[in-house]
Amino acid sequence: MGTFTFRLPDIGEGIAEAEIVTWHVKVGDRVEEDGKLADVMTDKATVEMESPVSGVVVQVAGAEGDMIAIGSPLVVIETDGDGGGEEAAPAPKAEAAPAPEPAPTPEPVRAEPVEAPSAASSAAPKPEVSPAASAGRTDHGARVLASPAVRARAADLGIDLAQVKPAEDGRIRHADLDAFLAYNAGGGFRAPGGKRADQQVRVIGLRRRISENMAASKRNIPHFSYVEESDVTALEEMRAQLNAARGNRPKLTMLPLLITALCRALQDFPMLNARFDDEAGVVTRFGSVHLGMATQTDAGLMVPVIRDAQDRNLWQLAAEITRLAEAARNGTAKSEELSGSTITLTSLGPLGGVAHTPVINRPEVAIIGPNRIVERPMFVPDGLGGERIEKRKLMNLSISCDHRVVDGWDAASFVQAVKRLIETPVLLLAD
Repeated sequence: MGTFTFRLPDIGEGIAEAEIVTWHVKVGDRVEEDGKLADVMTDKATVEMESPVSGVVVQVAGAEGDMIAIGSPLVVIETDGDGGGEEAAPAPKAEAAPAPEPAPTPEPVRAEPVEAPSAASSAAPKPEVSPAASAGRTDHGARVLASPAVRARAADLGIDLAQVKPAEDGRIRHADLDAFLAYNAGGGFRAPGGKRADQQVRVIGLRRRISENMAASKRNIPHFSYVEESDVTALEEMRAQLNAARGNRPKLTMLPLLITALCRALQDFPMLNARFDDEAGVVTRFGSVHLGMATQTDAGLMVPVIRDAQDRNLWQLAAEITRLAEAARNGTAKSEELSGSTITLTSLGPLGGVAHTPVINRPEVAIIGPNRIVERPMFVPDGLGGERIEKRKLMNLSISCDHRVVDGWDAASFVQAVKRLIETPVLLLAD
């Protein structure tokens, strides 16, 4: 028997430390060669650490949320064979769940729940766990795949593993437990009598990055917002016609149409398609529109980027929106797909509300968001010099800008230009 010290390797991004996001093992667990040890997060990506040896874990470094320096021991493993010693780990396998650009919409925080302290735990009764669940089996006897550490945590939290849906390869991991906790009963369990048990939540991983980025954005950027109403009746009619003749092409939502309008309007308002390096005092205005698209995931908001959006047609935009959103949600988005945006679009979909004041995706200088489409009566020309009342589809456009480099006149003029395009949608298809 010997020991092997797995040290946190140089991930090759010029970083000095990384955050422990998820442990896949605990002291006493057996791990096989290439088995998962932990997920660590840098400023750019979440990286999966795998064991180069088989053996029993005898020591782990820190708890989830702790920072660990490159080259420091991460795990000590008692190996099956002779030898061992302090060795550097091989190059890690990137799991392409990159740390995002700052999440730009003021949506509810979905932090990763963790186990509350013992005093709080003893005060809040845990749900009963069936014998089948504690044994890691469904009611039909099917085996639930999960590591001993995951089983122990699930049992301690009172979670029936048979009710947890794994995100990948059928094996339940700590992240799946976190997702189950976050979405089951609003993130917690109800105590007898309908009262929800107290729960302490550590802000770690992606949620920590979002928290830091949002605080920096609001602390450093003097935001101002502007909202304008647009009549999208004709736009919705054109969208329905295009979808009816789309064939095998992806279905069009409102977003490709709106992105096309933004790209066309930005040609005359380059001060909004920009990034501000406030330390150097330099604003870079970009010729291409690399559009960030705020996307809600189980872990929190991410911002995948549509590169050169101005060169894509409606169908290409629709396909890229779907691809990037799916990649962000299932953790396969690459680091370069989550960075480098020049302006961000944030859409709350059916929850869009009447208006909102989104937070700028620093170091960008503007973020724009459509709101919910509503039907209301409006006075419209009757063609005879008069007016008549007609039911129309209306949508507000909200924009937040960095007042250090964008004037209110410029922001309002830009939104008015976008409004003209979406209220006369044939212009979106004209060369």
